[in-house]
Amino acid sequence: MKRGVEATEAKTRQQLAKEFVDTWTQPDKGKEDADRQTFWNDLLHRVYGIVNYYDYVTYEKDVRVKDSMGKITTKRIDGYIPSTRTMIEQKGRGRALDKPEPQSDGVMLTPYEQAKRYANFLPNSEQPRWIIVSNFDQIDIHDMDHPLDEPKTIMLTELPKHFKDLEFMVDIHKQQIINEEQVSFKAGELVAKIYNELAKAYAEHADLSDTHIQRSLNVLIVRLVFLLYVDDTQLFGNEDMFQAFLERREPRDIRRDLISLFEVLNTPLNERDPFMDEEFAAFPYVNGGMFANEDIVVPQFTQELRDLILDDASRGFNWSGISPTIFGAVFESTLNPETRRSGGMHYTSVENIHKVIDPLFLNDLRSELNKIQNMSVASQRKEAAEKFRDKIGHLKFFDPACGSGNFLTETYLSLRHMEDEVIRIIQGENTSLLLGGFKVSITNFYGIEINDFAVSVAKTAMWIAEAQTMQHSQNIGVYTDKDFFPLTTNTGIHEGNALRIDWTQIVKSYECNYVMGNPPFIGARLMTKEQKNDIEQLFKGVKGKGNLDYVAAWYKKAANYIQGTTTHCAFVSTNSITQGEQAAILWKTLTQQGIIINFAYRTFIWDNEASKKAHVHCVIIGFSLIDNVNKIIYEDNAKIQAKNINGYLVDAADIYISSINHPICNVAPIGIGNKPIDGGNYLFTKDEKDNFVKEEPKSKSYFKEWYGAREFLNREPRYCLWLGSATPKELRSMPNVLERVKAVKEFRQSSKSAGTRKIAKIPTRFHVENMPNSNYLVIPRVSSENRKYIPIGYMKPSEMSSDALLIVTTGTKYNFGILESNVHMAWVRIVAGRLKSDYRYSGHIVYNNFPWPTVDERQHDKIAETAQGILDARNLYPDSSLADLYDPLTMPIELQKAHEANDKAVLQAYGLKPSATEAEIVQHLFKMYEKLTAKADK
Repeated sequence: MKRGVEATEAKTRQQLAKEFVDTWTQPDKGKEDADRQTFWNDLLHRVYGIVNYYDYVTYEKDVRVKDSMGKITTKRIDGYIPSTRTMIEQKGRGRALDKPEPQSDGVMLTPYEQAKRYANFLPNSEQPRWIIVSNFDQIDIHDMDHPLDEPKTIMLTELPKHFKDLEFMVDIHKQQIINEEQVSFKAGELVAKIYNELAKAYAEHADLSDTHIQRSLNVLIVRLVFLLYVDDTQLFGNEDMFQAFLERREPRDIRRDLISLFEVLNTPLNERDPFMDEEFAAFPYVNGGMFANEDIVVPQFTQELRDLILDDASRGFNWSGISPTIFGAVFESTLNPETRRSGGMHYTSVENIHKVIDPLFLNDLRSELNKIQNMSVASQRKEAAEKFRDKIGHLKFFDPACGSGNFLTETYLSLRHMEDEVIRIIQGENTSLLLGGFKVSITNFYGIEINDFAVSVAKTAMWIAEAQTMQHSQNIGVYTDKDFFPLTTNTGIHEGNALRIDWTQIVKSYECNYVMGNPPFIGARLMTKEQKNDIEQLFKGVKGKGNLDYVAAWYKKAANYIQGTTTHCAFVSTNSITQGEQAAILWKTLTQQGIIINFAYRTFIWDNEASKKAHVHCVIIGFSLIDNVNKIIYEDNAKIQAKNINGYLVDAADIYISSINHPICNVAPIGIGNKPIDGGNYLFTKDEKDNFVKEEPKSKSYFKEWYGAREFLNREPRYCLWLGSATPKELRSMPNVLERVKAVKEFRQSSKSAGTRKIAKIPTRFHVENMPNSNYLVIPRVSSENRKYIPIGYMKPSEMSSDALLIVTTGTKYNFGILESNVHMAWVRIVAGRLKSDYRYSGHIVYNNFPWPTVDERQHDKIAETAQGILDARNLYPDSSLADLYDPLTMPIELQKAHEANDKAVLQAYGLKPSATEAEIVQHLFKMYEKLTAKADK
């Protein structure tokens, strides 16, 4: 018999609280400035399990306070926890908490009164629910819902007995997720161990590469996990029935009896053998397809496998505390990593799932429920609650890339908990049996997944979610006449390629309310032939479709699916579909179909729940054919109201930036650097060049410094053997050089490209040659997103640039100032593509489409002056490369100030205030672009 998770956790936390007290009662602890943050971090992390405590609590929070003399000053709150609205005022050890002390304006205030003064000047949304005052030895808790009450006092030495009194600091929902994550990850580790032991058992007599054996392994592991879960939740009626079943058997008997047990679990009671052994007959009919006869192979169990399941997975672990949402993803991580990568699957955290489903539908449903709960007339409240229950019971949800089903599972859990709240309103205090079961049913949840194992996991996760919600309902006094077994047949989740299946055959589009999910992340250059064909079929006739990432296909398929309906959709995607050329190709196509973006999360770092976390730059986009009045852009925890959200996720008109060959403004043209196509034969490191010159001294004058983006940014040139000016006689006098020329010729002749084979006739020349006669402006084609500005600079004619640099041959200081400004960088961040997360600057998209300001002579000269200021600031550090100078951690103050002055001058040239936000800058640029292109069209 296993202890409950809660009891075990409580014992552990009490012990952790004792360890915390032992640490913080040491005589060297308790300094107000040195120890206050460490004290609270340690308490939150060690005792209350807050892993990311550095994000959870804000220290030294600024607040503008008006003192008794009417003077406004900025004060700092020692600590503030936003999620629970808890304020902390920390004093040093030995300071009395009830003794007033003089403030800067001479007023005498206790520490609590000091904190209360700060609280009075916070916005309503940040008003503290709790104020904690401490001097390390004593913690006073002030409940601001009862401000006249005496504070609850906890002496530090008594914390192990009273640790629950500080639980209000922790967001219960977040803490529950943390606990469920820990349990689910542990469950995932056990699944992996069982999976590996089963694989060994199969390998004794079968080929693991056989698809039938692999499918048998997957089905068997799903069944075993389901039985372990049922054991710990007593859903079979008796505790640990499956554990007892295994305990009574030797390894040699388990295979035979498991096969028999599966058959029993799949047989209705009235169809069973009346003479069946009582042990088997005690198990219920499960149904739902969980134990349907799929002709699976069950291997012979070993002693190690039996012990692992019994000791570690059954007696040693309580499965009832897992989150079906998280566990589904962790469970799926037992798949072969190569399979997971090729399928492009990523697993979304609960928090990120809610970033999709909350603005898509949950926020509106919660608001509606909140209004019902606040109705003063009981009869009206009950009537409204019954209608609301019918409404959520009829909603249908569809995830066309459902993976392990975590979007569907979390949505089901959210709606069922909502239904429980509604039922309590309907029943009032007269709890009665709920006839006919719950209206929110897993039969209203649909999905498509290409991997058969993931389909099984998704169905299992939904059944576990159903079981957990039924038990939760009973715990709060909501009972139903419907038993958990037999399982609801979960036929809504289908195996197959979602891009080739007719979605209307899964659920009719006019019946579907919401489409959501996290389609696969596979780049345009990384797709298989079949995946490229999927894109080709969906985007027939669309120019540039070969540049689209795979996820774009789900947007197009969804747009086709919802035509003529009110269905709303939202997908998590890589941010690439809102940047560069892809944004124009995809969103122009969708806009022509009437698609409207109603909400969006701009780029954020997204981590998954698998043991090896994916680290992806994502966006979330909610769209439909319905033009919602309240459009919202989410960015950095802020909600921005928007009139229109375009494909770049900007509040601007539906304008899309396409590749063009010439600038839309009257400015110097841009081109690429030199492109040798030489097989590397003309490029050398310094050591390689020096050794070559030793052997071929005449070659020295033909070497030039060679800069790509990396070399330019780090001031570490390579060297290029440039033979374009060499005469035939000079070439023949250098046999080692001639060998290089021959190698280049052969390299080009062997190319599949006709254009490359053509230039084999001139092996001493480059495919692209761009060698200005005077100093020229260069822009790295790829630069880190961590830099506030792309480091742009000048190069000399004697220095050769590769095609990893873009060249403006007549770039003036004015040009440099505009391009090195925050205005241009705002345009880059929206319009440029990405290489991973780094900026990928394109002359045809970024530079040629950039709206330059119309300036008078004074403004022109001012920008040229501030541009020179940037170059002068760089020159103050002759030993530092551009990579050094533009690293956010090491950027010199002189360079920062020079950029600020340049930004101010450029903003003024655009008619913008120095305080203009990036969103305001981008909106302004889009309006300029719209006018400029409208003139060009005329």
